[in-house]
Amino acid sequence: MTLAVDLSGRVALVTGGARGIGRGIASVLVEAGATVVTCGRSDASDPLPGTEHRICDVRDADAVEGLVAGIVASHGRLDLVVNNAGGAPYAMSADSSPRLDGKILGLNLSAVLAVSKAANAVMQGQPDGGAIVNISSVSAVRPSPGTASYGAAKAGVDSLTRSLAVEWGPKVRINSIDVGLCRTEQTADHYGDDATAAAVEATIPLGRMAEPEEIGRVVAFLASDLASYVSGANVACHGGGEPPVFLHVFNQEQQ
Repeated sequence: MTLAVDLSGRVALVTGGARGIGRGIASVLVEAGATVVTCGRSDASDPLPGTEHRICDVRDADAVEGLVAGIVASHGRLDLVVNNAGGAPYAMSADSSPRLDGKILGLNLSAVLAVSKAANAVMQGQPDGGAIVNISSVSAVRPSPGTASYGAAKAGVDSLTRSLAVEWGPKVRINSIDVGLCRTEQTADHYGDDATAAAVEATIPLGRMAEPEEIGRVVAFLASDLASYVSGANVACHGGGEPPVFLHVFNQEQQ
C-alpha cells in the first residue's frame, strides 16, 4: 500500500463546507481526488472550485434526507460524510434563553445524528460501506464558559461517535476530531486584533492556531484506506492542547 491519501472515485459531503474550517476540509478532499458536495443554509457566496454546493438546513431531518437522496441520485453513491456545520454565540448559561440553548444543541448535536443516520442508510447498502467524520471540539473535554451548551453538545458528539461505531460497523467507520483554535475568516471576531490573537497563540504548545487545511488532512486520513482499522476514535487536533492555568501563573512568578 502506498502511503498516500487517495480518495479518487469517492463522493463526499461536507456540511458547512463553504467557509471556515469546512472550506479547508473540502479543499483537501478535492485535492485528494474526491467528488465533494458542500451544503449550507444559503448559497455559497464564493464557491470553492471543484465542489458543488447545495442548500440544506441540517437541523431539518426531512431536508437532510432529501439532500442525501439528491447526492446519491446525482453521483450514484456517498462514501464520506463530514459533519462540520456547527458553532455558537457567546452567552453565559444564566443569561441564555431556552430557545437559544435548543438551537445550539440542535445544530451541534441533533443535526450530526440526523445527517449520520441518513448517510448510514446509504452506506450500509454499498459494497465498500463508508466513513463518517464528526468535527468536534476541545470544548467537549474541558470547561467551556460562555459556550456551555456548545461544549455539552460536542461532548455528546464524541459519545455518539463511539456508540455509532459499535452499532454501524463493520460497514461504516465513524470517528471524531476534537479541534482546537483555528484561524479562519472569523478569527478577529473570536479572538480580537492581531496582537490579541498572537497572545492567544503563544499559549498553544505548537505556538500557533491551526489552519483549516490542517484539520482537512486529518479528515482525509480518517476517510482513507490508511485508517481502515480506525473506528470509534476521538482524535485530538489542537496543537498540544491548553496548558493548565497554574503553569502560566508559575511562569510569570519566575520572570
